[in-house]
Amino acid sequence: MASAITTLAADAPTLSAANTGFMLICSALVMLMTPGLAFFYGGMVRVKSSLNMLMMSFISLGIVTILWVLYGFSLAFGTDVGSIIGWSSDYVGLSGIGITELWDGYTIPVYVFAVFQLMFAVITPALISGALADRVKFSAWALFTALWVTVVYFPVAHWVWGAGGWLFELGVIDFAGGTAVHINAGAAALGVILVIGKRVGFKKDPMRPHSLPLVMLGAGLLWFGWFGFNAGSWLGNDDGVGAVMFVNTQVATAAAMLAWLGYEKLRHGSFTTLGAASGAVAGLVAITPSGGSCSPLGAIAIGAIAGVVCAMAVGLKYKFGFDDSLDVVGVHLVGGVIGSLLVGFFATGGVQSDAAGLFYGGGLEQLGKQAIGVFSVLAYSLVVSAILAFLLDKTIGMRVTEDDEVSGIDQVEHAETAYDFSGAGGGASSRSTATPVPVAAASKKVDA
Repeated sequence: MASAITTLAADAPTLSAANTGFMLICSALVMLMTPGLAFFYGGMVRVKSSLNMLMMSFISLGIVTILWVLYGFSLAFGTDVGSIIGWSSDYVGLSGIGITELWDGYTIPVYVFAVFQLMFAVITPALISGALADRVKFSAWALFTALWVTVVYFPVAHWVWGAGGWLFELGVIDFAGGTAVHINAGAAALGVILVIGKRVGFKKDPMRPHSLPLVMLGAGLLWFGWFGFNAGSWLGNDDGVGAVMFVNTQVATAAAMLAWLGYEKLRHGSFTTLGAASGAVAGLVAITPSGGSCSPLGAIAIGAIAGVVCAMAVGLKYKFGFDDSLDVVGVHLVGGVIGSLLVGFFATGGVQSDAAGLFYGGGLEQLGKQAIGVFSVLAYSLVVSAILAFLLDKTIGMRVTEDDEVSGIDQVEHAETAYDFSGAGGGASSRSTATPVPVAAASKKVDA
């Protein structure tokens, strides 16, 4: 008996300084993705809405962080309750966790796992915000964020990643968030915009990005941070799976960007910077669920498919008449669905698990599991998000007034403007000879 106990003790995981340090760096990288998303979205809107767009991402860092500590981590990763939700009193307030207590089966502390998963919880509602640009009250958005993560994100995270969660037990593969993050956010965005309606001037007025350099900066920060998002999701560096995911993240993103640009050139005659940024994000989204199960060649195929299909999907809002301001549905929902389902084709059975896809002799079994995961999360998030938006709209109101939307949501909601042009211009001589510009004309130029 004594020798058996000694053997078990020797086999038990011990804290790894290397894995702990790696995961803290990955957590910081994922945190950086939310400001990166803010720049990405902020550059895509008109000048008069850019600060509001930045704030809709930044506020998530505040709200979700506090809720995660108070009860979110417990709901998502506590002891399973009926395969639907988790709960552990020790996780409430993160008050019952020892500083060297390890996450079950791993070599990193519970605190490190909790903060890594926190950053996923933070960025997911921020992703939704891009669909709602120009027209949502900031206070309503903040309340929606708090309610949404509580009744949608925390339960879905448990389904997908929590021990005992029903999709986890079913065998759905979601390496880093195709269902829990991207499909979840994309379906929520669709649910909300179907309730709150279109922007004033949708399909009539030009609504071009006001700063493509900001868009490219944001895309670059997202790409950079996504290595932590994806490679870090294996929670360590002991067996090489995280390294495969790192490589596949780069490969799929590159393939998606090139595929989007190729489609754009054939369809519209130009290679655009917005297309390059959007294509890269589409590839990042698609490889997130699938990159831990496929080879680099499979990652190229997944990225290329996502680049073309997402480029096609962004035009659906004009065909069906829903105003997805910054293409959250076309990129995140569609990209998440593609990446999650393609696991059922490209999983090699030799990376994160022995589950093989159709192209590697695994038949249709894994594809069926992936489809259940995809459409259950999509339906739940779509319906519950629409209900939340409806209730908020009928109580405190979700939208600013039409006049406030036209004049600019930044000034109305935040009493600020993104750019101060009052100091622009030359010296005294140039001011004395310059032709005055009417205020109305100047404001039109700024708002274009």
